[in-house]
Amino acid sequence: MWRKGAPMSKPVAQHSYTAVLQREGDGYVALCPELDVASQGQTVELAIANLKEAVELFLDCADPQEIEQRLHFVAL
Repeated sequence: MWRKGAPMSKPVAQHSYTAVLQREGDGYVALCPELDVASQGQTVELAIANLKEAVELFLDCADPQEIEQRLHFVAL
């Protein structure tokens, strides 16, 4: 996977994370429990899209040590 604007020689690692959705009022709250990142949206689809954006922004901006501290896996 390549990000727009990224050098062509640098691939971006892909990871899968969990999205937990909960109806709240007229919308939905979406949580990524592995990273403790949350977002919201008026529909399930919008809440998931907003959560994906929030996770991407967090991973792009956060210090690697903070990511390591937050990253924990949820046993299913």
